[in-house]
Amino acid sequence: MNSNTKPTFILIDGHSLAFRSYFAFAKGRDGGLKTSTGVPTSVCFGFLKSLVEVISSQKPEYMAVAFDLSDPTFRHEADATYKEGRPETPEDFKQDMVNLRELLVALNLAVVTSPGFEADDILATLGKAGVDAGYQVKIVSGDRDLFQLVDAESNLSVLYLGQTFWKRSGGTGPVEFGPEEVKEKLGVSPQQVVDFKALCGDKSDNIPGVKGIGEKGAIALLTEYGNLDAIYANLDQIKGANQKKLEAGKADAYHSQMMAQLRFDAPVEVGIEDCKLQGFQEAKLEELLTQLEFKTYLKKIKELQAIFGGKREEKADSKPWEIEDESLSFFSLEETKAAQQAQQNTDESQLGVQIIDTPEKLDKLVEQLQQCTDKNFPTAWDTETTDLDPQKAELVGIGCCFQLPNSEKPQVCYLPIGHHSGQNLERATALEKLRPILESNAYPKVLQNAKFDRLILHYQGVKLQGVVFETLLASYILNPDSSHSLSDLAIKYLGLISQSYDQLVPKGKTIADIDIPAVANYCGMDAYVTFSLVSHLRQALAETPQLLELLYQIEIPLEPVLAEMEITGISIDTAYLKTLSQQLEQKLTEIEKSAYEAAGGEFNLGSPKQVSEILFNKLGLPTKKSRKIKTGHSTDAATLERLQEDDESGVVEAIIDYRTLDKLKSTYVDALPLLVSPKTQRIHTNFNQSVTATGRLSSSNPNLQNIPIRTEFSRQIRKAFLPKPGWVLVAADYSQIELRILAHLSQEPILVEAYQKNLDIHSVTAQLLFEREDITSEERRLAKTINFGVIYGMGALRFSRSAKVDKTNANTFIQRFNDRYPKVFEYLQGVKKQAIALGYAETILGRRRYFNFETESLKSLKGKNPEEINLGELKRLSANDAGNLRAAANAPIQGSSADIIKIAMVKLHQILQNYQAKLLLQVHDELVLEMPPAEWEELQPQIKQTMENALFETNVKFSVPLIVEIHKGDNWMDAK
Repeated sequence: MNSNTKPTFILIDGHSLAFRSYFAFAKGRDGGLKTSTGVPTSVCFGFLKSLVEVISSQKPEYMAVAFDLSDPTFRHEADATYKEGRPETPEDFKQDMVNLRELLVALNLAVVTSPGFEADDILATLGKAGVDAGYQVKIVSGDRDLFQLVDAESNLSVLYLGQTFWKRSGGTGPVEFGPEEVKEKLGVSPQQVVDFKALCGDKSDNIPGVKGIGEKGAIALLTEYGNLDAIYANLDQIKGANQKKLEAGKADAYHSQMMAQLRFDAPVEVGIEDCKLQGFQEAKLEELLTQLEFKTYLKKIKELQAIFGGKREEKADSKPWEIEDESLSFFSLEETKAAQQAQQNTDESQLGVQIIDTPEKLDKLVEQLQQCTDKNFPTAWDTETTDLDPQKAELVGIGCCFQLPNSEKPQVCYLPIGHHSGQNLERATALEKLRPILESNAYPKVLQNAKFDRLILHYQGVKLQGVVFETLLASYILNPDSSHSLSDLAIKYLGLISQSYDQLVPKGKTIADIDIPAVANYCGMDAYVTFSLVSHLRQALAETPQLLELLYQIEIPLEPVLAEMEITGISIDTAYLKTLSQQLEQKLTEIEKSAYEAAGGEFNLGSPKQVSEILFNKLGLPTKKSRKIKTGHSTDAATLERLQEDDESGVVEAIIDYRTLDKLKSTYVDALPLLVSPKTQRIHTNFNQSVTATGRLSSSNPNLQNIPIRTEFSRQIRKAFLPKPGWVLVAADYSQIELRILAHLSQEPILVEAYQKNLDIHSVTAQLLFEREDITSEERRLAKTINFGVIYGMGALRFSRSAKVDKTNANTFIQRFNDRYPKVFEYLQGVKKQAIALGYAETILGRRRYFNFETESLKSLKGKNPEEINLGELKRLSANDAGNLRAAANAPIQGSSADIIKIAMVKLHQILQNYQAKLLLQVHDELVLEMPPAEWEELQPQIKQTMENALFETNVKFSVPLIVEIHKGDNWMDAK
């Protein structure tokens, strides 16, 4: 192509780039990129990044972005099945697209649509106009349909967003496709692409092609005959089954050809001059970038202006955001100053990583690290291991990033100590040299997921000290619902896209098998990113000071406590669990038999499909109480609960019991023995500090938070948890902590007084509901249900099922509860209003949970004064928004409970340093410890007092007393 003499016209396939941006950052990333208030931004970030990348590399004078409309096109009119069956567009993608369109408007880019035509037809039409006007046209797309437009003579190519898109190890950004690349990719020339699809079809678009002719067959036919007309003109020469297939499928072939052929006559309302890059609306773009929290772009607004055609005085040698050397596989085009410096300082790697592989280099590194004592610039550390289980993992290497006093840039180092090839440091020597640094509080440190590295170092005999910042926890504090992975934080705050582990380590290998320089770059980048994130995250947290307090006073101090709990583990009585498993198997068999008798025949109680047939076809239960799924109607837990009142046979109840016990058996009774460590003969659960949206801890391998307690068997599982031989197990449990928090937050006088006088709150509520002093145990049970139900936003329908009362009475009880406790009702409504207006709810200590509403009536209220919102006047909410409002009402209560028990754990851990006793588990509002019997008398009151006075040193004056019930026993069940 004669690219130096013709102006360049870039055409963007809008939906193609948008979807690829979405899946590049959203898929597998806990919902993808989001702002601190939960607004999805994966599409906007990826799209803007690509625009910058393409413009910087291609230097176009003209650009337009084409989008499909939701209206049917001429292809849909010709074939009603066209593109039928495609998966529904994700809701967060739709929200992201709204902001993308605003972004494109602010950038002054021509956005083109055409009723009745697809974006591909618009691109073909504009592409032809550009070629006719003498421009070099390049179309950015991941759609192979556009390969039919590629033409070397007319200077039209496709910048293809294929599998290498975003994969830094294979180059950066789209790959330019001319005729040779199209032939290599598809096996046919650009002129044959339409006929190729006419023959083999396109499943993604429901274009049928000729039945039985696949891609290989189509390529062979087109190679021999050239085009579809020639194939059918020589049909008698084609031998074998293909002749019959082509003869039978002729109508489909020409129909498919018509469907695949792009049109050059789409009515577009823009001319080429309307597509000229002319800079952007700076104020509008800055406002939008601020809303989207694209901080790195905001810092480079002037460079952006130059890239998008704006006028700006620059030095002759200035190259804003020019594409970097392709061999540098870690940095995005949105380079920071530090990244540019790292490129210029390449000792052993493009990142500037120094590989510390000799004793002399190690001694020099230690000398440098001893100078790094400034808490404002903590040294970043990272470990590379062969496994994610710290007990099984082998340490392969250690990375660090630090900045010496009076130095303008950070240094990045990598210490190889466990690679299978190359020059390694001797492990023991390296760790011994680093020990004075790693084990001292005098040398401030920052890590991403510090607990993992702490555990890895522990099993190497090194006790990590001096962690002053934790990037994963800082991100979690800022917005618990967002992704906290290092790669996503690098994108969000630094504009860097790092190489993924999967790109570095082939399947079946470990990082120990990879060459040292490659791992040095990978680990060095992680350390560099962690180091660089500190200032960004501190600044973000400082905008809401109480969040900094949460990080420094609760989350960072809690991390080593959890690490020690994981190291300690807990003993399991495997023989007891084996017996319990046999009892459960017998019980499951009994339930099966009763279900068969009730249903009048045998069926698989574990098969949703067979259960659905029994319930809805054979028993005739109402399908309106179930949602439609691919295999019929759902029989999930919520559906079974709704169906119970309609089932007189007892089958539904049997299925519920069966599923409960079967899950209990498989998830805990049979699974727990398999998790016992062969080294310690104990279970070492993983406590997750940054998973839940509420601030609560979660656990995995096993998930102890989900052990049910309703049934006799589920309670008996706790009997399998044991202390050390000769020791006792201690369970300390907050009594009704969430109701006490509700009393404090709502300042409901009756609740506050009841707790101050140590009255039975469920009896008090029952007396108010039934308007008499003497109440029955059943009435107290109903009051208990509503007391706890109101915390979780339980409605009348759910309450009627839980309390086993009809819906009319359920409504009456809820209304009576609201009348008797007006401050509670007022408080819960107020939290919902705050969530709508401000976008978040917060705990007593200021922990925030953000909410992003989708219903237009709620969106319009954002930014309003919460007091001005009338919840009763809102239009019908989406199921998602209704759930968000329930979660918002609960967030301050559940989150405050989480904060309190975390504070208690930190303080209790400090006390236990003087004893043999150990913290073992945290489950909901309960702490489990083990201790020698001799320590019980002395520790019992300290544990109780520490937990009850957890808020004592905060600025919070709690209105009601916190009460902790504490007991000991030979196992967890007895201690309860």
